[in-house]
Amino acid sequence: MFRFFTQKSWFLWSWIGSAIILSSLWIQVKIDVKINEWFGEFYDMIQKALGAPNSITIEEYWASLLSFITLAAMYVGVAVIVSFFTSHYLFRWRTAMVEWYHSVYDKARKIEGAAQRVQEDTIKFSRIMESLGTSLIEALMILVEFMPILFGLSLGIPIFFFGDWDYGLIVGALIWSVGGTIFLILLGIILRLVGVEYDLQKKEAAYRKILVIAEDDGTIRPKTIDELFDDVRSIHFLSYIRYLYFNVGRIAYLQANVLSAYVFLAPAIVAGVVTLGVMQQIIRAFGRVEGSMQYILKAWPTIIELASVYKRLREFESKINQEDLIDEKA
Repeated sequence: MFRFFTQKSWFLWSWIGSAIILSSLWIQVKIDVKINEWFGEFYDMIQKALGAPNSITIEEYWASLLSFITLAAMYVGVAVIVSFFTSHYLFRWRTAMVEWYHSVYDKARKIEGAAQRVQEDTIKFSRIMESLGTSLIEALMILVEFMPILFGLSLGIPIFFFGDWDYGLIVGALIWSVGGTIFLILLGIILRLVGVEYDLQKKEAAYRKILVIAEDDGTIRPKTIDELFDDVRSIHFLSYIRYLYFNVGRIAYLQANVLSAYVFLAPAIVAGVVTLGVMQQIIRAFGRVEGSMQYILKAWPTIIELASVYKRLREFESKINQEDLIDEKA
C-alpha cells in the first residue's frame, strides 16, 4: 500500500506532491487566522455602532465587509486548488498500488475477492485518504496556530471552574475534547465497529461473487443466493443496531459541544470584562482548537471504514506473499 513513497518512479508525486499539499494547507490555516482577527474587529465595530448611533460611517462598514470578502476569496481559491491537486496526487498513489497488484495478478487472482480488492478497495482507500488525510494535517496545523491565539485572548479573563488561571480555557478545551473523544473511541471498541464493517464487506463480497457466477452458470441454485443474502441482511441489521448505540453518544456529545465555550466564558460574560468582538474571537478560536482536538471523534465513521479497507488490503497482500513462498518452495 505504501510503495508509492519508496519507488523512485513516484518520487516527484509522493514527496514533492506531499510538500505542495502541506504548504497549501498551511496557507489556508494562516488565512483562517486572519479571518478570526477580522471577526474580532468587525463585532467590536458592531458593538460600537449599536451603542452610539452614527459612531461609525457607512464607508467603514462596507470596507470591513470587503476585507472579509477578500480573505474569503483567497481561502476559497487556495482550497479549490488544494482539492484539485490532492485528487490527482491520490490517484497516482492508487496507480502505484494497482501497478504492483497487476504485476502479481497471476498469483493474486487465486485469492478470494481479488478483483474487489484491486478495483474497489484501492479506490476506496484513495478517496478516504483524500478527505481524512488532508483534514488530519489541517487539524494539527490549526492547533499549532490557534492555541497561542486562544491563550493570548484568555489572559486575565475569569474562566468557569478554573477561575483566573491563565491556562484555564486551553485546559478546559483539552479536557472536554479529549475526554469526549476517548469516551467515543472506547464505545466504538466495545461495539466492535471496525470488525462489523469488515464482516459486512466480506458478506457483500461473497454475495456479489455468487451473483456474478450465476450470470454464466445456470446450475447455481437460487437457494444459495438467498442464503448469502440472508447473511448480508443479518450483518447489515447488526451494524445498524451497533451504530444506533454509538450515535446516541456521538450526537448527544456534539449537541452539548455547542455550549461548551459559552459555559467556560460564563463568568467573563456575566462580569462584562470582554467586548463582543473579543468574545467572538475567543469562541471562534476555542471552536477551532476544540474541533481539531475532536478530529478523531468527528471522523470516526470514516476512520472505521478506512481501518476496514486497510485490514482487507493488508490481508490480501499477505496472501499474495504466501503464494510467492509456496511457488518458491515448489
